[in-house]
Amino acid sequence: MSNITRRHFLQFAGSALATLGLSQLDIIQQGERYSQVLAQGTGRKLALLVGINEYQGIPALSGCVNDVQLQQELLIHRFGFNPQDILTLTDRKATRKGILTAFEEHLIKQAKPGDVVVFHFSGHGSRVLDRDRDASDGLNSTIVPIDGTLPPGYPEQAGPVQHIMGHTLFLLMSALKTDNVTVVLDSCHSGGGKRGNFRVRAVEGGEKLLPSPEELEYQRQWLGRLGMSPQKFIELRRKTVAKGVVIASAKRDQYAADAAFDDFYAGAFTYLFTQYLWQQPLNESMKSAIANVGRSTTVFARQTGNFQEPELESNLNPQNTNSPIYFTPKPTVSAEAVVTEVQGDQVKLWLGGLDSESLEAFTQNAIFTVLDSKGNERGLVKLESRQGLNGQGKLIKSPQQKIQQGTLLQERIRSIPNDLTLKIGLDDSLGNNTQQAQQALQALPRIQPKTLGGQQVQYIFGRMTEAKSQELRKLRVSNIPDVGSFGLFLPGLNKIIPSSFGTSSETVSAAVNRLEPKLKSLLAARIVKQMLGNVNSSRINVTAAMSVVGSKDILGESFPIRGINKVAPGTNQPASVKPVKPSGSNLGKLPVGTQVTFQIQNNESLPLYISILVIDAQGEMAIIFPNNWSSAEDAALVEAKQKLVIPQTGDSFKLTIGEPLGVSEALIVASTTPLRTALKALKEIAKARGLENRSAPIAVTNELLDVTNSLLNDLDAGTRGAINVEGIQLPPGVRGIDTQKLAAMAIAFEVVAAGG
Repeated sequence: MSNITRRHFLQFAGSALATLGLSQLDIIQQGERYSQVLAQGTGRKLALLVGINEYQGIPALSGCVNDVQLQQELLIHRFGFNPQDILTLTDRKATRKGILTAFEEHLIKQAKPGDVVVFHFSGHGSRVLDRDRDASDGLNSTIVPIDGTLPPGYPEQAGPVQHIMGHTLFLLMSALKTDNVTVVLDSCHSGGGKRGNFRVRAVEGGEKLLPSPEELEYQRQWLGRLGMSPQKFIELRRKTVAKGVVIASAKRDQYAADAAFDDFYAGAFTYLFTQYLWQQPLNESMKSAIANVGRSTTVFARQTGNFQEPELESNLNPQNTNSPIYFTPKPTVSAEAVVTEVQGDQVKLWLGGLDSESLEAFTQNAIFTVLDSKGNERGLVKLESRQGLNGQGKLIKSPQQKIQQGTLLQERIRSIPNDLTLKIGLDDSLGNNTQQAQQALQALPRIQPKTLGGQQVQYIFGRMTEAKSQELRKLRVSNIPDVGSFGLFLPGLNKIIPSSFGTSSETVSAAVNRLEPKLKSLLAARIVKQMLGNVNSSRINVTAAMSVVGSKDILGESFPIRGINKVAPGTNQPASVKPVKPSGSNLGKLPVGTQVTFQIQNNESLPLYISILVIDAQGEMAIIFPNNWSSAEDAALVEAKQKLVIPQTGDSFKLTIGEPLGVSEALIVASTTPLRTALKALKEIAKARGLENRSAPIAVTNELLDVTNSLLNDLDAGTRGAINVEGIQLPPGVRGIDTQKLAAMAIAFEVVAAGG
């Protein structure tokens, strides 16, 4: 497949929406509700969704059945599919014969010209011998059904497998009578097995895996039905896909992650893909949408130690090149949730639009706004419980009209627990030291050791083995610690936090004690970055941009769509984002020593208090602004309709990119309420370091968690003061963050060596 044509946006993984440009913002309109979408005369919409977890004889998976539900709820509530037109096959039903029969009966026989067809597969992929050698390696990619077990004696002995070849999918797609075809494959064909805290959706294939005689006969029969010669079949499939588009979750040599998200598993790509489409308020073109999702998946993978970049290949008619995703116009009201059932004042919710990074802020006590068909506020729902993405809520401010199934909900207040923890996985490399490591980590406040494979972890504590050292060398990781030393890995085990490793002679208890300040800093950074990031849902009208000094290009730009949507027609809108040295990961590469500047535009009619924090590749955080510690609160204030440039002309400091190398994020916090306690804490740190009379950024290390708690307390105070007037109550033990009071926007970039 060819690499997707990406828009090179610089934006936090869960916040790709904020990078939409001027031309798209100009066409934002309030949309129609779910029931009205169903009535649109856009032809029939058919979907076949396949997800397999319970493989036998090959590694089982955990998130594929959840992928089916993610897609099903999205197609029904956001794209107007009739539930009766969506066929799902999961686990035992997803045999080779079952999948092929369902494709024929549900899609090929029913779809008419102009109809919409979606085929989604989540499960293992593999590769079998291709006698025609379409690819240089002589292999054809496959999807693995529930009965696609490996042959006896493999890999020493060759044998046929009951896989569905890419060649077969080409024929099935060719048989469809419509060109509006979307195939989504959340599987891969490289690697396999366990990678840290996730499994790879692949069965290692090769020339010793052979197509089954049944598969080749099935292809021969379809060639006859289509009147296609074998030579023509080879010619067509070597050009591109049969028709429509095929979206693959990873490149040919990369891993598709079966990943843990809080308390459930899903495909990393499928979850980010569907969550993005819940949040997307526009009829964005298919290529643009996949580009944005591709970048989100890439950044997520990089931050978890995996390598995964989605791909798009299309065979569209010239008039369809700007078609919307799934070839289906959709409502332009974005949402975090939808009502799926109503009983009195009790409602069941599907929370498919929630950012994966902030799920723990939506366990209970979060507040959602009920929307009418035009996107206007009708009432409020309080979340009482959540399991996975299924929620139970209660109407606390009832709308005048009865709430119905399909009603959309937007985040109003997220509730961040006071005792939020950092989850640390225990790697198998610890061996006999596992129990000792668990006890030492449990003794640290707000640190939770976890067995790998059970739930989401932020980091993994383990030993540097010779095998890991060699693997990291192959990945060209620099500064690899000594074999035998203890430290922190990212969840995929393919990346490390170099500063976290000690000497090879250190005991596991001593390593944990040494890491305590580091773990506190990582916890604080997680709270700030993941719990506060709300650019998708914030209603603050503010924009933030980051540029390289001396360049007219914008490195990255971020702004809340719902806040910008309040701008009156005819006013200035944010400029489109332009890349700086875009890489395959869509991250701007900034060499060490590069000077940058930030621009914040307050479009509100009231002042905003601004803070800028940078979290580097090792989880350390620095306060970039405010930096005039003699008058920090005044410096942080940006008056209504005013623009702030940092550093300003005449400032005695410069913002210069420094090490460590890797992905860093700038977090720009805009609040309608002053951050007095947080600024007071920062001023005390500046004073202790002799910086109280200087204008300079300040690194926050051991004090980071205290500063973070002060920031959350400031935001909570502002939230409670406002919502009490509306009759909304928040219990003690949580900090409320109001979308009408806060915008936390992130811009990601990659730090590379000078000259890189």
